[in-house]
Amino acid sequence: LRYENGVLVQAATRGDGEVGEDVTENARKISEIPLRLVGKAPDVLEVRGEVYLRFDQLLAINMDQKKLGLPEFVNPRNTAAGTIRQLDSSVVGQRKLSFFAYGLSEIPMGLDGDLLFHTHWEVLQALKTWGFMVCSYARCVHGVRELIEFHDYISRERDQLPFAIDGVVYKVNQLELQRQLSFRSREPNWAVAHKFPPEEQPTKVIDIDIFVGRTGKLTPVAKLEPVKVGNVTVSNVTTHNDDETLCKDVRIGDTVIVRRAGDVIPEIVRVDLERRPLDLGRPFDLFARLNGLCPNCGSSIVREEGEADYRCTGGLFCSAQRKQAILHFAQRRAVEIEGLGDKLVDQLVDAGIINTLPDLYRLGFTALANLARMADKSAQNILDALEKSKQTTLPRFLFGLGIRHVGEATAKALARHFGKLDAIMDASEDELLAVADVGPIVAQSIRTFFDQAHNREVVEQLRACGVTWPEGEPAPVAPQPLSGQTFVLTGTLPTLAREEAKALIEAAGGKVAGSVSKKTSYVVAGAEAGSKLDRARELGVAVLDEDQLKEMLDGGA
Repeated sequence: LRYENGVLVQAATRGDGEVGEDVTENARKISEIPLRLVGKAPDVLEVRGEVYLRFDQLLAINMDQKKLGLPEFVNPRNTAAGTIRQLDSSVVGQRKLSFFAYGLSEIPMGLDGDLLFHTHWEVLQALKTWGFMVCSYARCVHGVRELIEFHDYISRERDQLPFAIDGVVYKVNQLELQRQLSFRSREPNWAVAHKFPPEEQPTKVIDIDIFVGRTGKLTPVAKLEPVKVGNVTVSNVTTHNDDETLCKDVRIGDTVIVRRAGDVIPEIVRVDLERRPLDLGRPFDLFARLNGLCPNCGSSIVREEGEADYRCTGGLFCSAQRKQAILHFAQRRAVEIEGLGDKLVDQLVDAGIINTLPDLYRLGFTALANLARMADKSAQNILDALEKSKQTTLPRFLFGLGIRHVGEATAKALARHFGKLDAIMDASEDELLAVADVGPIVAQSIRTFFDQAHNREVVEQLRACGVTWPEGEPAPVAPQPLSGQTFVLTGTLPTLAREEAKALIEAAGGKVAGSVSKKTSYVVAGAEAGSKLDRARELGVAVLDEDQLKEMLDGGA
């Protein structure tokens, strides 16, 4: 929420961390978001918080839905998220959303040139004085014992709360320490969620289907007798891969215990062996079940050495992989083609209208309008969305290409480092390894992708179709003491935790690998160092202790 001279001027969703949706008109309909701040506030203020829906309001909404013969909403979190993005702001006013303020995007300066606040707790108190609702359960505590006591207290109070929660969040109070701890790609290093144990329910496995993903990965999905877990009906649960299915020994006909990890993602916790029928048969075997062939296109399936997943070798010949590649490209975090969902992509691919990503931009009105359940207005909306999607960003485009191991954070790092797509496509593995978020596996994957002529052709055809993005010069790279060097950590260091040492090395331009190889520059060894230290000695890799590492971090050779 952005305020200028005490007046709300803009509200935006978090989005992908850089670009969100403008929901200003909808935010104005939420009574707990002040349109004008109380008292004297800084000239420019950006407040961060969360829109939520109370249980009593969800009940009232569902009573109205029932009267109108419309389906009822189940989950207050999803209902709130859908409501804040409504095109009709009057709907937002009717649903009576609530809001908690959690903090500020930047701490304003006082008249003396010093920061106006020095702790997170001070920020929360100021937010109250400016007219914001701050969660009354928030506490400022000291030490691990008080954190655990607070978690236990909220756990006991959970059923009495007027809103849904799945845990508590611990935050470092000193703002200077928050600044030093900084952020990862999606969340701050100075805050951590402590979740409550998820609710568990028993149900029966009716079947195990095999889902073919964008990269050809074959994922077993258990089809369940529908069961309610945390107010959500669960009927499908991924078992991730053949190894996990075998490890948990999930078989068709088993009774399993299901929960929603983090109160979101359904998972099978275990099989209830006491309720297993005696004649249930042999353990599930994905390869045998499929006779070694992709269930979608009939291509051979393989599992590379050291990998847990079987993959279809059909590539874009496999329509399932084509569909997933298109959906990945069109998703909100990538190029974003609004309205292009599963059912429409199924029709377009199954009818042979789309075979590659550039085919999206060659779609005509007639081809779309002739599809089942596609009216003229809907067809035009898709064409408009396609035209809008042509203006994107380099990180979104890179992510949308679906290069294996390249997520949003890596795509942003590549775009910052190289500035231009051609530079990324032509970069050697060594040049890619100079990127902060890129290791050997990712570098090899990027190089392999752009070494394929058909992938380069897809990029060129997308450009020819008018897909474009701003490009610039590579970001200036400050000289860093550990740039280009790879470290392996082993044993217990005297004062640095493993993650802390890793963060310091990466901040100084180095990379941290999990195993020792000829490419390893140094092994940092602490107490009770194991086989990695032995391997380093075999290969003649230099071994450092913590003091020597710190000396290198300070710029010493």
